[in-house]
Amino acid sequence: MRTVKNPQMSLGQVDIADIEINLKSRDDIPQLLLGLQYIYTTPELRDRVFAILEQVIPYRSGQGLSEAERQQPADPRRGRSGLEQWKILVLGVLRLGLNTDYDRIHELANHHNTIRQMLGHSDWCDDTKYSLQRIKDNLRLFTPELFDQINQEVVRAGHALVKKSQTLGQPSAVTRLPPRRSTTAIN
Repeated sequence: MRTVKNPQMSLGQVDIADIEINLKSRDDIPQLLLGLQYIYTTPELRDRVFAILEQVIPYRSGQGLSEAERQQPADPRRGRSGLEQWKILVLGVLRLGLNTDYDRIHELANHHNTIRQMLGHSDWCDDTKYSLQRIKDNLRLFTPELFDQINQEVVRAGHALVKKSQTLGQPSAVTRLPPRRSTTAIN
């Protein structure tokens, strides 16, 4: 049974909203993780993104299936659990955002503490490891079309956030530049 995100936290697991991300880092991983954290901690956006993630369904596989049966999507309510769609989103965003290959994602998913927390693993009692093939199989489900749909929702949320801050009179991330002065020399 495939789920978007398991609501039951395990022992030692840190809630995604409470993950401490290094804000002073100039690397791009913390920036991507902050974006994912914003998606998760904004209920309206999270619900819309999770609705899109429910489309992440693998095709049927197994011995004894005809070629036509293999082209049908698997039933998400039956079978082995598979990777949660949230984990597919996290790893997919990292792969596309870092413009990297599966080998680096494999290394990050298994050894980067902050990414492991974002994937829902605890620091000390969770020795879950991802095989390279499992990452490849699941990230292939995260299509550019799905990424584009999620991107559209995030952009909409960003526009609403800027509009909200402007109506409240707070400075927004968008700054208006003063008009340019002429650079021609006067003789």
